[in-house]
Amino acid sequence: MRTSGRDSGTPARVSDSISSWLAQRPAPGTIPVAGRRLFREVKLSRRRHYHRVSLPRVPRTPRRARRADRVHLGHQKRAIKHAMMRDCGRRCVYCAAPLDFDVATIDHVFPLAKGGIHTPGNLVTACGRCNRLKGDLLPTEFFARYPWAGMNFIHYARAVHRALKRCARRAVSLAYAQAA
Repeated sequence: MRTSGRDSGTPARVSDSISSWLAQRPAPGTIPVAGRRLFREVKLSRRRHYHRVSLPRVPRTPRRARRADRVHLGHQKRAIKHAMMRDCGRRCVYCAAPLDFDVATIDHVFPLAKGGIHTPGNLVTACGRCNRLKGDLLPTEFFARYPWAGMNFIHYARAVHRALKRCARRAVSLAYAQAA
């Protein structure tokens, strides 16, 4: 293999291609032929600088194609509800009533309205009556008003974050201590 005189380790073909590429470079201040369609309406400013044009990185896809890629929200909610039913023993975590899948509702222990998040550690199953009774009350407020619900929560809510269970224990013990 022949090497060029400039670099002893660079093959001649590589150095020839680099020199031919340098020879094809456009003169300073002109727009290259390949870039003319991108910068067709771009003008030089007074200081002879190009204005920046931002181009999308990924070509846009039609809306119908984007919809096909999404997971249907109904299937996702159903899967979450099945997991919650399994984790809570198919019972309402507040009144301990047995629940069917159609009757059960998903409850956020720490309500979304008060800054709670939609994660498995914050979700439990509840009957519609208890879910409406709790509303957007914080767990401490709810368990202080209804200590029986807190006792059932401690027993049946198995997959809930441990901080929520600790909070329920404190609220129940305070409520029973004040009642006595």
